[in-house]
Amino acid sequence: MSRWLVLTRASVLPMTLTAGLVAGLLAVGDKGFSWLWFGLALVGSVLAHAANNLMNDLFDTGVGLDTESYPRALYAPHPILSGMISRKGLATAALFVNLIDLAILLVLFEARGWPVVAFALAGFLLSVAYTAPPLRLKKRGLGEPTVLVVWGPVMVGGAYYAAVGRLPWEIVAASIPYGLLCTAVLMGKHIDKIAWDAPAGVRTLPVVLGEAAARRVTQGLMAGFYVLVVALVIAGALPWPALVALVALPTLAKVWGVFDHPRPDEPPKRFPVWPLWFAAIAFLHTRRAGALLVLGLAVGAALYH
Repeated sequence: MSRWLVLTRASVLPMTLTAGLVAGLLAVGDKGFSWLWFGLALVGSVLAHAANNLMNDLFDTGVGLDTESYPRALYAPHPILSGMISRKGLATAALFVNLIDLAILLVLFEARGWPVVAFALAGFLLSVAYTAPPLRLKKRGLGEPTVLVVWGPVMVGGAYYAAVGRLPWEIVAASIPYGLLCTAVLMGKHIDKIAWDAPAGVRTLPVVLGEAAARRVTQGLMAGFYVLVVALVIAGALPWPALVALVALPTLAKVWGVFDHPRPDEPPKRFPVWPLWFAAIAFLHTRRAGALLVLGLAVGAALYH
């Protein structure tokens, strides 16, 4: 179990769980809602994220990006480079998880039809293209927009559709705020890795923009979450209790100050994931703001359904 938790990078899977809960809490009580189909979609989304993490390590090692001196092997044990599993074993693990997801997809297809397949294929293809040749979206400054699309409309919209059997525009719009938070985490991670990615020719968005501009863009993504939540409540796409997410603004204020300055040369004492710095800080904000959004949606579901 411990090995699987490390291999799948289980510490970041709650981001997908939160996105799924956003979809479910928006869907519950709507006509046609099914706990069974929603539950399967939620499990399938989490497994898809786990499979994506496995494939990322597999493909990044295959193209020579992941090495013993690259951050991926410094902040946590790398599955292959640490000797935890062979490359063949990692490929087998990724195939195994994807086959479970395929079985879930077939059940949901029988229940909800072809649109479920479209959501699943979009998520899978974007996940593979993120690191795998020939597209390698991460290398071309397209990884960050991909995360926004996947953790926003694809994941939230797909889970909602599986649960209800339709997808109103309000749900697509409501998926964007949490997608911004997930994108901010990736932006932070890629800012942390500029010193390694730029010489390797990996042109993530922070490499293209430069560190200072990338820090400002990440601040904008985090601030945009609150602006959109308020706007969507006014537009009726989110219930008014979703405004409880604004309680995370003090956390944003603390995080904002960190993003005002370059990454320190040395980690603070007992800092667990160095050389990641901005990624960890952004993740703390995403966890707090996302949890409060889920709380607000849960209150809204209880009040109106």
